[in-house]
Amino acid sequence: MTQGTAIIAGQGALPGLLARRLEAEGAPFVLAEMEGFVVENPGGWPVERFIVERLALLFDRLRDLGMTRVVFAGAVSRPALDPGRIDPKSAMLLPALIPAFQAGDDALLRAVIGLFEDAGFDVVGADAIAPELVPGDGVLTPDQPSEDDRADAARAAQIVTALGAIDVGQGAVVAQGLCLAVETLPGTDAMLRWLADVAGGCRADAAGAKGVFYKAPKPGQDRRVDLPVIGPGTVAGVARAGLAGIVIEAGGVMILEREATLAAAQAEGLFIWARRP
Repeated sequence: MTQGTAIIAGQGALPGLLARRLEAEGAPFVLAEMEGFVVENPGGWPVERFIVERLALLFDRLRDLGMTRVVFAGAVSRPALDPGRIDPKSAMLLPALIPAFQAGDDALLRAVIGLFEDAGFDVVGADAIAPELVPGDGVLTPDQPSEDDRADAARAAQIVTALGAIDVGQGAVVAQGLCLAVETLPGTDAMLRWLADVAGGCRADAAGAKGVFYKAPKPGQDRRVDLPVIGPGTVAGVARAGLAGIVIEAGGVMILEREATLAAAQAEGLFIWARRP
């Protein structure tokens, strides 16, 4: 039987990026799209559509297609379960799934991973397919963080670690040692919009640090799913908020459209620093 990879696809560019990589390698794959979250499909690849209430049927279909490996890619929000749509086979999975729906994102994702693994699939991270997405330690732009920026990054890392320990968010903004915003369920873009539009952005005086946006995985997070991501849109949001740059955990955050992201940062006079934890 053919060995293949099922890309459990959400929204954004990542599913298509992984599909192109697998296609270039001649590796069989399929995109699996959850109802309500239309996947970007620039290559016109085959798509298997599914609903959470019939997850067992998805497992059967992926096996029939020869898929043995699963990668989660792209953004989704948790769906509302409709009991009337649950089939008898999938009902057997609900005791493991329903309690996780009442917990944080990390707990829910762990439960979903467990179901796929129990069904016999090997669950891998996006970086197993495209390792270059996750940069190692170093400043990636011509602009460099100042000592004040480095201090703000260290403070932001403490805050994100504390938030992540209770499964809240993966990002924070700190300027001159003060926390201006933290990432919650609406996500990074919403946080940066709030900072720019409601809080008025960062308005440091000439002698003060402008502030940094920091992003990292949650402590103990299973890095095969929900690995943090930045891209050109993140750069635009950080610039609009008046910050000095972006700091990500080295080895723990993906950069999508890397060339475009770094070019956008350089054009805005921002730094991007992959910081060692």
